[in-house]
Amino acid sequence: MNGVQFLMRFKSRQTPNNLSRHGRLRITTKAQDKWIINAAETNTSVPFASLQDIINVPASTSTIQRRLHEDLIRKWRAVKRTLLTKECAKKRLEWGLKYQHYTSKDWAKIAWSDKSTIQKDSACQQVWVFRHQTKDEKYAPQNVQGKARDGDVHQMVWGCFMGNKLGPIVSIDGSISGDIYTTVLCDNLLPYLDALASDGVTGITLQQDNACIHTCKKAKAFFNIAMTEHRFTVMDDKPPYSPDMNSIENLWAHLKLELHR
Repeated sequence: MNGVQFLMRFKSRQTPNNLSRHGRLRITTKAQDKWIINAAETNTSVPFASLQDIINVPASTSTIQRRLHEDLIRKWRAVKRTLLTKECAKKRLEWGLKYQHYTSKDWAKIAWSDKSTIQKDSACQQVWVFRHQTKDEKYAPQNVQGKARDGDVHQMVWGCFMGNKLGPIVSIDGSISGDIYTTVLCDNLLPYLDALASDGVTGITLQQDNACIHTCKKAKAFFNIAMTEHRFTVMDDKPPYSPDMNSIENLWAHLKLELHR
């Protein structure tokens, strides 16, 4: 641009700056944008290529991805959680409301116990889903990758802890029955609780989940005698499918991470 042209443009525009440019026109309409978002929210686990076939809109996968990003939707890893019925979810909520006012001192009096299986093949294929960055969509059933309850079991173990005091960890070979479970408790849990009592710890409550071996007649008979003789109580109101409400699960996760590493 020569000086004369610049002066003429400056005189007509009253500014030396270039005018704003609109850029390339959008190839999708507002209705198509809405259809892309609805299709992604309905078919959360399909890849971009499959989503392009579903929406049947003349747009590339990059364009589809941009439209979803404009609505703050992108691919996220599907969370892995146990699939719950409405009744199980209700009981979980009731349990949480009951203990919501417990302080750290209250939880420090809980002896957390459980068994776990160390698997050879803990890794599995990750599923990615379309969703917004909200808890409602994160835990929506269509966005949750179900976890298998059983796998390639290598070793079963039982353990417990209370506060910062680690209890014993016991290897269990084969399947576990009510007789084996009560033997493990008698040989390992009771000496641990007695050691805590000798250190002046009182008001201990044992936590365990609702597994059949924990609630069988053999186990109930064992606890009826043991609670009196060793001065502890048992938390017997745990909701169904509640392993992630047990703090020992965090300890198992750390143990498995170190073993697989």
